Amino acid sequence: MPTPVVLFGAFDRHNLGDLLLAQVAAALLPGRELRFAGLAERDLRSCGGHPIEALTRLAAEWGGPPPLLLHVGGETLTCSAWQAAAMLLPPAEAGATIGYLEHRTAEREAWVRQMVGTPARAPYVVGRDRWPGVAAIVHAGVGGIDLDTSDVDTKAEVLASLASADAVGVRDRHTLAHLTAAGIDACLMPDPAVLVCELFADRIAIRGREGELARLRRRFAAGYLAVQFGAEFADDGTLGAIATALDAVSREHGLGTVFFRAGAAPWHDDLDALNRTALGLRHGSAAVFESLDLWDLCALIAGSRAYCGSSLHGRIVALAFGLPRVTLRPEGAPPGKQAAFAAAWDPLERSVDIAPRDLAAALDHALTADPAAHRARALALAARCRRDFEALCKPWLR
Repeated sequence: MPTPVVLFGAFDRHNLGDLLLAQVAAALLPGRELRFAGLAERDLRSCGGHPIEALTRLAAEWGGPPPLLLHVGGETLTCSAWQAAAMLLPPAEAGATIGYLEHRTAEREAWVRQMVGTPARAPYVVGRDRWPGVAAIVHAGVGGIDLDTSDVDTKAEVLASLASADAVGVRDRHTLAHLTAAGIDACLMPDPAVLVCELFADRIAIRGREGELARLRRRFAAGYLAVQFGAEFADDGTLGAIATALDAVSREHGLGTVFFRAGAAPWHDDLDALNRTALGLRHGSAAVFESLDLWDLCALIAGSRAYCGSSLHGRIVALAFGLPRVTLRPEGAPPGKQAAFAAAWDPLERSVDIAPRDLAAALDHALTADPAAHRARALALAARCRRDFEALCKPWLR
């Protein structure tokens, strides 16, 4: 009997990257019995995800052959239990709940444990202590660039869990260096989402010809920029700078601008901020795309002239389709996972960590890049990722 696989990750909430990673991993394991697990039971099928089971319950009730537990990407090594629990909240409840619990330590700890189903400090990193009966534990393309700044107990827990894994693949050199220094045997591999075009191009193309996306393509017949950014950009000064830059690029290149959310979970993108920014562009040149469906979002990016935003996976989808891409970073913020990924796999230095005041110049430069070079890069990364994913998983699959 083929080894069953439990795909585990942060696809128990709405985020473009996490939903996409689950779809990619499933497509790379055809014919397998698959179960999709997160920290909480959720049903994300309405936005292109899967029905998700709570890992703690799934492990307790498992009755079949020992499964491969496959951690499917994401910046999981440094996601704290508090962050994980907060992002599992319905967005309408998040502000009040987080505000109430923030300074009530005992109540917060009890609530967090109830939400994530485990006392683990880093609950998206599972060691054999949390599921002793698995056939193997594998991490595929995970990240944790800030592991060295985690508190001592959390870092020790993460490293112990990784030490019990059978294979670990990480998506950037910063994370690899942290693990190597701790004696963890890990390999460098691309984020599996680089396979989105190879695996799903036809499905995404069909989606792009339907409904609201088809109307946007007719409205912006000369092309459009696909733009999103996180809530950390939502102050008036920053939004004004972004609007000014996008309006200038839109005029110069004859493009429309379509704003979208790459994540609707708490601490992700803010629809009001996107609407406010759209109002700063010339009349008729901007639209706000409200769909949260995974395939709609991929089609929106794939059909654009260029992607601009703060989402790592927004950038990766653009990369996979051979499109220009510019990654925003808040003024004064340190480099993050976006820069770490780009340094390893997408070394277009002028397109990463762009402050809003420099956005127009960065987009102008990106739009003049050689499309053939972008496409060649995408194909090479997809091929590399397939090889690395198979090398990680194949030894543990019958």
